[in-house]
Amino acid sequence: MTPDKIIRMANQVARFMESKPPAEGIDTFAQHINDFWEPRLRQQFFVIVDNGAQGLHPIAVEAAPMIRRPAAGRG
Repeated sequence: MTPDKIIRMANQVARFMESKPPAEGIDTFAQHINDFWEPRLRQQFFVIVDNGAQGLHPIAVEAAPMIRRPAAGRG
């Protein structure tokens, strides 16, 4: 999947989380990504995060440490 599509998907989830109190929105964002994004998508998400998180919503950036990184070599 293209980085633009990963960013768009993450930002859609993050925008939904804006309706929650900040800490809850960040936690719920991370939980959603952990529960519903397969390892390949999470790996691509972390490539974006590790390269400066350009274009990612602040909620996605703040939640990144709570998201499970796929094992190296998988996905």
